[in-house]
Amino acid sequence: MAELLYGCGLRIAELLALDERASPQARGWVDDEGGDVHVLGKGSKWRTVPLGQAARQALAQWRQVRAQAFASVTVPALFLGARGQRLTPQVARQRLKGLAQRAGVPMRVHPHMLRHSFASHLLQSSGDLRAVQELLGHASIGTTQVYTRLDFQHLAQVYEAAHPRSRRRS
Repeated sequence: MAELLYGCGLRIAELLALDERASPQARGWVDDEGGDVHVLGKGSKWRTVPLGQAARQALAQWRQVRAQAFASVTVPALFLGARGQRLTPQVARQRLKGLAQRAGVPMRVHPHMLRHSFASHLLQSSGDLRAVQELLGHASIGTTQVYTRLDFQHLAQVYEAAHPRSRRRS
């Protein structure tokens, strides 16, 4: 779950709506052959997000566990709870919190933090605000700007390295 939240910038509701495979009823699914995730986001808008290698590997491992643990379950959901039903947001948040604690992360980790990190890291490495907007599924570029605020230190480094009037020493 953590790999899909961070690797694809999904909202928790989008993640938990994913089904094992495409169907007319599906509100989202992972296309293994195409290497992407199809999600029905806010405003009932569909978007497609690339699936990175780390998320592919984590998903393959999860699917093996799911196949063994829930062999008799017919629920199409990709992520299932202990009773074989679609995982709830509360349980997903608890699992993410536990994962972060076991990893020694000192702060409170929540699903939206991973979406924010996805957006910030993409913007820092690409500088393409419009592409980040599309990947997040935002209708307004203003919403994306709020999610992807860069810290001042990074902006100062860019300025020092690129602006002709910066105080950098040659």
